[in-house]
Amino acid sequence: MSAGPTASSREEERLARVALTRVLEPGDAVGGRWLREVGAAEVLRRLGTEEERLPGVSPRRWEGLRGRAATARPERDLAAAEDIGGRFVCPGDAEWPVTLDDLGDARPVGLWVRGRPSLRMWALRSVAVVGARACTQYGAHMAATVAAGLAERGWVVVSGGAYGVDGAAHRGALGSGGATVAVLACGIDQSYPRGHAELIGRIAEQGLVVGELPPGDHPTPSRFILRNRLIAALTRGTVVVEAAYRSGALATARGARELGRFTMGVPGPATSALSAGVHELLRGDGVLVTDAAEIIELVGDMGELAPARRGPVVPRDLLTPGVQRVLAALPARGRAAPADVAIGAGTTVDDAVGRLYELQSLGFVERHGDGWQLTRQALPPDFAGADEW
Repeated sequence: MSAGPTASSREEERLARVALTRVLEPGDAVGGRWLREVGAAEVLRRLGTEEERLPGVSPRRWEGLRGRAATARPERDLAAAEDIGGRFVCPGDAEWPVTLDDLGDARPVGLWVRGRPSLRMWALRSVAVVGARACTQYGAHMAATVAAGLAERGWVVVSGGAYGVDGAAHRGALGSGGATVAVLACGIDQSYPRGHAELIGRIAEQGLVVGELPPGDHPTPSRFILRNRLIAALTRGTVVVEAAYRSGALATARGARELGRFTMGVPGPATSALSAGVHELLRGDGVLVTDAAEIIELVGDMGELAPARRGPVVPRDLLTPGVQRVLAALPARGRAAPADVAIGAGTTVDDAVGRLYELQSLGFVERHGDGWQLTRQALPPDFAGADEW
C-alpha cells in the first residue's frame, strides 16, 4: 500500500501554490489543468527549468510564465500577508470552501484571506449582493436594506467592495452588526477603490477580505471580470440590485446560474436604464425578490418561508359569502325593500331579512321603516358619491 503525502511534500505543494499566484492569472483553466494533472510543485519546477513546456500554451506564453516564476518569492508574500493579519488558503486546507471546486480547472490556485472568521464556514451560509457602481439612491437604499436584513438573520453578505451597490451592501451588513466578505480583484493589502480604504479596513476587522492575487498586486479590467466568478461560486445565490445591460453584476449572475446557484433580481422603475439589465435577468431565469425574507426562502433551508403578502383586511372581508351578496344588493344611495334585496342577492325574502339583521348588528346597514340602507362604514373608502360601486 502506498503511503500518503508527507508533511514536507504537503508544505512544498502549498508553497508552490503561493508562488503560482504570482505566475498564473485568475481563472487560467490551462494552468488549472496542470495543477490537477501534475501538481503545483511540479508545475513550478518545470517553469524553472529548460525542460519541454507543459501542454496548452504557446512558446511565447510559456516564456512569459517562466519570467514570472523567476521573480516569485513565496516566503516574502506569506510574510507580507501575515503582517496585515492575512493568510493563504488552498485546496486541501480545512478552511478551503469546497464550493469553489465547482469551478473545475478555473478554480483559484489559492486564496489570500484577511480577517479572523473561517471562510469555509461563512461560505456555507452566504449570499452575494451585487450591482451598479453608479447606482441611484434607490439602488443604494435597497442594497443596504437587503444586506442588513440578511445579516440580521444570520447570513453572510458577499460583494466586491466597489462603489455603489457593493459598498452599500457591505455597509448595510456592517451597520446591523452582521457578517460580510469583500472579494477583491487585487492584493488583500490594497484598498481599491481608494475611496473605500476605511470601509475595506472595517470589513477586515469585522468580516473577511478575500482575493486570488498576492499582496501588492493591482487590479485590471480582466481581473474584475474573473473576480466575479469567485463571488458566484462562494455563495448560495446572487442578488442583483440595479444593473444596466452591460454590467459586471450580470456576469456574476450568469456565473451563478452556470454553477447551479440561485440568481435573483430586485426590480426598479421600468424607465431606469440602471434597472434594464435586472429586468432582462428577471425575464429569463432570475427570480424577483424585494427583501431578505424572499431571498432566504430561495437559498435557505426547507421551511424558511417568506411571510404571505396581502393587502389590509377590511371588515367586509370577514363576512360570509351569503352575507356579502346581501350587502352588495343594497344601493349605494337610498333604501331598498327586503324583496328587492332578495332578488339582487339571489335568495329568499326570509333569508335576506335574516342577513340584513346580521348586517345591522355589525354596523353595515340601518333599517328605516320597511326599507334598509347602507351605513357610512359599509361604503368603500374611495366612494366619491357614485350611485353604484
